[in-house]
Order: sequence, then structure tokens, then C-alpha cells
Amino acid sequence: MSTSNTADQNLFDNSLFDSDNPFASLFSKWTDSSGWDSQRLDDEFKGAIAKAFKGTSPLEMALAYLDWVSHLAISPGKQLTLVQSFFKGLSQICVYGMQAAVNPDTQAPMTTERKYSGEEWQKWPFNVLAQLHQLQKAWLREATTDVEGITGKHEQLVQFMATEFMAAISPSNFPLTNPDVIKATMEEGGMNLVRGWKNFMSDTFGKALGQEPPKSDFVVGENVGVTPGKVIYQNDLLELIQYQPATEDVGAEPVFIVPPWIMKYYILDLSPKNSMVKYLVEQGKTVFLISWKNPGEEDRDVSFMDYLNHGLFEAMAAANAVCPNRKLNAVGYCLGGTILSIAAALMAREEDDRLNSITLFASQVDFSEAGEITQFISESQLMFLEKLMWKQGYLGIENMGGAFAHLRVDDLVFGPAVDRYLLGKDMKLNDLMAWNADGTRMPYKMHSEYLRSMYLNNELSTNNFKVNGKNISLADIRVPVFNVGTETDHVAPWASVYKINHLMGGPVTFCLTSGGHNAGIACGPEHPRRRYRLSTFNADDNFVARDDWFEATEVTQGSWWPAWNQWLDQRISGSRKPPAMGATKKGYKPLQDAPGQYVFG
Repeated sequence: MSTSNTADQNLFDNSLFDSDNPFASLFSKWTDSSGWDSQRLDDEFKGAIAKAFKGTSPLEMALAYLDWVSHLAISPGKQLTLVQSFFKGLSQICVYGMQAAVNPDTQAPMTTERKYSGEEWQKWPFNVLAQLHQLQKAWLREATTDVEGITGKHEQLVQFMATEFMAAISPSNFPLTNPDVIKATMEEGGMNLVRGWKNFMSDTFGKALGQEPPKSDFVVGENVGVTPGKVIYQNDLLELIQYQPATEDVGAEPVFIVPPWIMKYYILDLSPKNSMVKYLVEQGKTVFLISWKNPGEEDRDVSFMDYLNHGLFEAMAAANAVCPNRKLNAVGYCLGGTILSIAAALMAREEDDRLNSITLFASQVDFSEAGEITQFISESQLMFLEKLMWKQGYLGIENMGGAFAHLRVDDLVFGPAVDRYLLGKDMKLNDLMAWNADGTRMPYKMHSEYLRSMYLNNELSTNNFKVNGKNISLADIRVPVFNVGTETDHVAPWASVYKINHLMGGPVTFCLTSGGHNAGIACGPEHPRRRYRLSTFNADDNFVARDDWFEATEVTQGSWWPAWNQWLDQRISGSRKPPAMGATKKGYKPLQDAPGQYVFG
């Protein structure tokens, strides 16, 4: 028996893996780790899933749902409360519906959303539909809130999914339950739907049919991004623009602007009435501004440190060459403000005193309360996003724009869809909307490092972020800081921006303006609908909670730009003749006119 088994084993060994066997190479490939790449197989498989789900993690969503529903299932008290809430609300809606059918002035039991505020929505039965949708939304919010045992991250994600679902089934999204669509259809004999169908086909199949996209009314170099200037430096990451002076004398210390590479630079040089660059040069400032390259697949291995060392610092060296022995009033917007804060902390550590002041627009350095975008940040979410970026070398415009759009799904997804496809409207874009449609990409390596270091691990605010192998601290920054937050920011919530006031080592002047992440910043020097609050935090001041600060700080009507310009003037040592365009002898000669080349990428 033993001999037979040995013989069988020898027969197996010798026949299956013998070099003459046609299956030998196949079996050896799958039994020898050197014959195939397990990591590559994982990357390809997960990359395909990531592409199907546009970079989001289906596992994280499933786990969040399972966490919620399982804890809700063992909470009979919560279930009973939900049943009572539903039937109480439903009975109120039923009574309201019967009364409103007779008396249009009947007081509604619930406050509805802005999209239901139109005149047609106040008529029966559409007012009842609006109330019913509001009841469902409120009930689902109650069902996904305060369920004992669920993790905070999963609760946020479940609430996000519930919000998306309720936005999708809103009666405003369907032609037979939207009174505005019904009215337009009757008045126009259905032509609104015909135009809407044409818009839908053009948007969906226009590219496949070879149709040219509609030309925007705003074109870079023609009516946006037109402030005169010269590109004086270019490398593989950026172009540096120096703007022509508009006054006989200029402030001695120039303004050096670092926009985020997540957006095109000309948000700060929109049409002349909204151009911050134009405003600054007209106020006697010498202005330098970075225009980042829009990365492609070839830039997949560009790192966050590359953006710091070969981006920001090389551009700063060019500005220093044009204005020697003059400190810079540095300005950072959004992600540009984050990397500027890192650069400033590093410079403070190295006793590099080239900064005169720092201004931060809607920037974050503490990501512990980074807003709704954190719903997409977890180990699982980042893994799928990294696989998506790994496969194509960058994070695409459609992925990034889609993520931000779903944070305001009614305003940025369903609302425009109703206007374009059901009402047949051709939406006229303003300069800011046209800029917003001109998206950019993010390199694979940099974006992965940034999300992990900042959003996932919050290393910068905890002094755990390393540059050149050594930790940096924001408390080392002693130069004056002007910190701007916006009230309705969904990208960098002002609650998060406010934390900067207590993290820097020097005085911080905090300005909270009305508006959102972009509209609150690019608002022009004269804006009738803007307001702001302004005060200064000194390093030895006691801590002030943000809500207390908000209530105690006086409101000023108008744009915050003049207040910021005055703050800059107080930190400028005097006037001088404008510097030459570029510094040819130092290797920074004018290369081409602004807006340069990279902005068109």
C-alpha cells in the first residue's frame, strides 16, 4: 500500500511538471510566485471596480449601510419612535392636503426647500407633494441619526446616501409632478420638451456624433485672464506670471499668489470687474501668480514634495530675483494655502525670512472638521480612488467634479438637469461658471499623498508632517496672517478654516465673508450682496470658540477686498518704481504674454 502511494506520487510529480508536458508552463506560472504578479492582478481588478463606481468604494457604502441597519434592528425604542414620527407627520400632511384644497392660504406644517418656493408650487396638489417630500426627507434624516452603536463615519455616509436618494426622487425632477414644467409645456405646446430632448441628446451623444461643444462666452485671453503680464519662468510644473504695473509707483513688497493646482489660476483673473489681479495692480501692487500645469498620465509620479520644492519654491526664487531684497506678501488659495502654510513653517524652521505676510483664502491646515468631503475619505475609499488613479495616472476632471457636485446635488446636478432637459433652457454661464467648467486633473502620487497625510491622518496640524525628514510646526510661523473663510463653503468649511486662527504663532486677522468656496473669494471689490466679519487674534489671546466669535463680531456690508487691501498696505514699507518685467541677467526673461501656455492644457 505504501509502495503504491509512493509510485502514484512520483507519477504525479514526474508527469504533470515534466518539461515535455504541454501544461507544465501554465501550472508552473500559477504555482511559482515569480511567474506572475499578484499585486498587478489586484491592481487591475480593483481598478476595474473603481472605474465602474467612479472611484468610490462600494464596500464602504455596503459596510455603512450594514452598520446602520443592524444597529437599528436591535433598537426597538428607536423603531417605535420612527413609526410614531412617520404617522404623526403623515396625518398632518393629510389634514393639510384636505384643507389646502379648499383654502390655498392654509399654513403648511413643514418648511420646504428653496426649490419649492415658486408661485406654482404653492398651488394644490403640488404644495402637498412638496410637503410630502419634505416629510420623507425629515423622517429619513431622523432614521439615520442617533442610532446607538453606529460609527460616526458610517453615520455620515448613510446620511449622505439618504440625502442623495431623497434628492433623486424629488417631485421637482419629474415632468408630471413639477408644476413649472407642466406650465411651460402647456404655454409652449411641448416645445420645451423638444428642446430639452435635443439638449439631452447633444450632451449624451454629441461627442460620439462629432458635434463641437458649444462655445463659451468667456474665453481665456479674450475676456477672462486678460490682465496684461508676462510669463517670466516655466518648468514642468508651472509658469510664473508677472503682471504689468498700473500705477506710477508700487508697494515695495510684492504680492506672490499660489493658487491650487486643483483649479485653473484665472479664477483670480476673471472678467475685469471680478479680477483680483487687476484690482491689486490698480492698487499699486506688484503681482506674481503661479499658473500650474494640468497634469497628464506622464505626470503620475509627481509628488506633493515636487509641488513644494520644484513648484512653489522655484517660483518664489523667480519673484525674489525680480524684486531682490524685498520680502513677499504671499497669498494661498485653497490647496495653494495649505502648501503655502507648509512652506512658511519650513522656512521658519530654517530661519528663511523671505515672507513679509501670509494671506490664506478658504484654506485648511487642520482637517479634523474638513466638511462633507470627508465622507469620501477612509482607508477603503482611498484604496479604490488610488486604484482608479493608478490605472490612468491621474484623477480625472469628471471624477473630481462629480464628487464636489454631489455635495450640493440639488444645485449642481438635479436643478440644472431640470432646467436643461425639462424646461429646455439654454443656460447662460457667467465668468465664474465658465471657469468652473474648465476643470483640471490631479497626479496619482501627489493626490494620494495629500489625501492620506492631510485628510486621513491630519498630520499638519498635529506637527507630524515631515519635510526633508524633519517635522514642521505651524506655531513657528510668526509673520502676520490674513485668513479668509466663507460662510457657505462646502469644500473648506469655515469651521475648519477658523482653526488656523489658533494654530499660527503670530497675529491672525480672520475675515468671514458671505458666499461659497469660489463665489465668496472671487467677488469683486464692489459687491452689493456680500458682507463680512473681521477681527484679529493675537498669539497671547485667550481661545474663542467659533460660534461665540460669530455672535460677537460686527457685520460689515460689502466686499472684503478693500479691507484686505488696507491690511496689505499697512505691511508695505513704502513705495518704489515698478521693477522690470523679469530679471534677464538672472535667467528670468519674459517668455510670452500672459495668460501663458499651461492654462490652455
